Amino acid sequence: MSPDRPHEDAAFSRGPGVPTIRQVAALAGVSTATVSRVLARSGRVSPDLDARVRQAAQRLNYQPNRAARNLRARHGSTVGVLIPDIQNLFYTSIVRAIDDEVQQHGYTVLLGNSGGVSDREQIYLDTFRAEGAVGVLLVPNQQDPGLYREFLRSALPTVILDRYLDLAGVDSVAVDNAAGSAEAVKHLAGLGHRRIAMMTGLEYYSVGAERRRGYVEGLASSGLPVDEALVRDGEFEREAARLATHRLLSLPDAPTAIFSANNTMSLGVLQAIHERGLRVPDDISLVGFDDMPWQVATQPPLTCVSQPTYEIGAAAARLLMQRIETPDRPAQRVVLGTTLIVRASSARPARSPV
Repeated sequence: MSPDRPHEDAAFSRGPGVPTIRQVAALAGVSTATVSRVLARSGRVSPDLDARVRQAAQRLNYQPNRAARNLRARHGSTVGVLIPDIQNLFYTSIVRAIDDEVQQHGYTVLLGNSGGVSDREQIYLDTFRAEGAVGVLLVPNQQDPGLYREFLRSALPTVILDRYLDLAGVDSVAVDNAAGSAEAVKHLAGLGHRRIAMMTGLEYYSVGAERRRGYVEGLASSGLPVDEALVRDGEFEREAARLATHRLLSLPDAPTAIFSANNTMSLGVLQAIHERGLRVPDDISLVGFDDMPWQVATQPPLTCVSQPTYEIGAAAARLLMQRIETPDRPAQRVVLGTTLIVRASSARPARSPV
C-alpha cells in the first residue's frame, strides 16, 4: 500500500478514547509530520494532502490540544528541548542553562525525553512543531542525517548539541571529545601506567567515536600500543559497564588503570571494582569523562575530564535565539574545550608496568 493513499479501518473511526495524531496520519495515509504541518499551517503541502488530512481529522473528530492553540495565538512562546536521558545529570545541567538563557528572551522550555528511542524522538519532534515551538534544541538519537531532514524541511530553527550531525545550514554545539580523552590517557601514562583500558560507548554516536579516537591518540603520544582486549563497550550505561569491567578485571594481565567515557559508565566501573574487593587507586586507577557533583563525594574523589556543561546549553540557546532573529545567517559550529581535574582516583600503579 502506498504511504500516500488513505485506507479504511473501522478502528480509526470507532476506537475508544481521544483520537491521536497518529490515527489521523494512518487514516490519511501520511506521516505524523505531514499532519502537524497541515493542522499547524507551518509548511507547504499539496492541496490533495491538505484535503485528505483535514478530512481524516474531521472524521475522527481530532482536535489539537488547547495548549497548542493558545501558544499559536501568542505567536509561539516555547522552545522545544529534546534530550535522550533525563536521569543523566549531564543533560539536566544543559537544560537548566537553556532555560536560563531563553527566559531572558521571553521564552519557556518544552522538554522531551526520548529515552534513546527513535519512535519517541519522532513523536516529540512532531509535538514541538504542532505546539507552535519557535525553535528546537536537539541531542539526536540517531547519527543518520537523513532521518532529520523531513523535520528540518518545516524551516523550524534547530540547533544540534552534544552529538554532531552533518546537516547543512544547522547550528551545533559540542566539546572537543578527542582532545579531552587524549589528555586523560596521557595523564595515566605519565603516572607510569602501561595497561590502560577504556570503557567506551556506542561508537555510532559521534561522542563515542571521538572519545575512542582520543584514547588511541593519547596512547600513541605516550608511546603505548593499542591492545583491543583492553577496549570494552559499556554502551554508555551503568550495568553494561559494570559487566564489561568484570571481564576486564578477569584478564590474565588485567589493566592497572581504566578510562571511562562518561559518568554513567563510571558508576558501573566503580561498582564492579568494589564488587571484586579492589580499591581505587591502590589496586587500579580510574579517570572518567564528565564531572558530576557525586564524583567529589566518592572515596576517593574521581579524577575526570570536565565538560563546560552549563556553557554547552547556554551557547546552544544563544545560537537558537540568533537563528530565530536572523534566519539566513551562515550556520555555526561551536566546539568548546575540556579540563582535566586531577583528584585522588588516579595514582602510580602499585605493580610494576609490563
